[in-house]
Amino acid sequence: MAGTAAEGGRPPRVSMQEHMAIDVSPGPIRPIRLISHYFPHFYPFAEPVLHPSDPCSAAASAIRSAPQPQPDPEPEGDSDDSTALGILEFTLLFDADNSALHCTAHRAKGLKPLASGSMDTYVKASLLPGASKASQLRTRTVRAMKIPVWEETLTYHGFTHQDAARKTLRLCVCEDPWLRRRRRAPPLGELRVPLRKLVPNQARSFDICLEKWRLTKRSKSLDTARGMSLYQEEVETEVAGEERGRVLLSLCYSSQRGGLLVGVLRCAHLAPMDANGYSDPFVRLFLHPNTGKKSKFKTSVRRKTLNPEFNEEFFYSGPREELAQKTLLVSVWDYDLGTADDFIGGVQLGSHASGECLRHWLECLGHSDHRLELWHLLDSRPVQLSD
Repeated sequence: MAGTAAEGGRPPRVSMQEHMAIDVSPGPIRPIRLISHYFPHFYPFAEPVLHPSDPCSAAASAIRSAPQPQPDPEPEGDSDDSTALGILEFTLLFDADNSALHCTAHRAKGLKPLASGSMDTYVKASLLPGASKASQLRTRTVRAMKIPVWEETLTYHGFTHQDAARKTLRLCVCEDPWLRRRRRAPPLGELRVPLRKLVPNQARSFDICLEKWRLTKRSKSLDTARGMSLYQEEVETEVAGEERGRVLLSLCYSSQRGGLLVGVLRCAHLAPMDANGYSDPFVRLFLHPNTGKKSKFKTSVRRKTLNPEFNEEFFYSGPREELAQKTLLVSVWDYDLGTADDFIGGVQLGSHASGECLRHWLECLGHSDHRLELWHLLDSRPVQLSD
């Protein structure tokens, strides 16, 4: 029957028993070679033992004796090495004369490709510890560049020697927010620079590798009580909630006009009072005791900001000897429509003050027609003055 099938053009059908009985490899049985014989570098401590009569032993010896390629020190893909995230070049300058910190973002190199395939990036800076929105600055977005070049300077006003001794600057390279569809994407990388190492009035350039983004839990503060998120990427658990901000004031006794000129220039790092993380700040001035109709002034309101710039000036008439016995109360408020304004912080200048507030007041009244500008920290407790 098998021959008939073969003559008909069909291959003969062989049963499994017949197939196993066929001697397809006559001769001595040779050992089955292992994969490690061909790739000995995968098992550097196991030397294969071959039979002397094996005709492939010479080829195996040649493979073992040939120089093997060294494995990459870091495999491609996820790596704990921070150099895989890229390098950021920037310059820091602590301008002690003007109480300012300048951060110039130059360029980034070797950034890890984004999941979206784009290379639209910007640099975000923040001071730690501190209110997240108050210390957050960012550069413009550079689009479609593998090596983005910003060459942009971010300035923190009201930066003092005390801030340099205890604060840290955090820089993040981020994806453009226009590409974030549903939820906020984490930064591509971050770095942190302790500012105590800066020399005043001396620029210092940095070329630092980016690290993986770290999420820090926010402590209970005013922000969380007002519905802010429990986690803030720019805030550490230090005394961030206790800082109320600072105000830049200028004092000058004008001999020609016969009175005191008080300038409210700007505020910096104010505490957020609204649910959106910002405030609508304005400044009130009150000269105590109240002896005239023009003892109270207030600036205009700056909307949705924690670093407002006012540049407004007010005049209190009176002789120098009389003004020396008075007290100037400066308070910063958050404007709320339809409800009471929220108190952010205040500062008291006068003969009953102390520290920088007393020095500012005495130097102003001691030198006529000399304008003196000075930053003052805001106190969270309102000052109660009695008539």
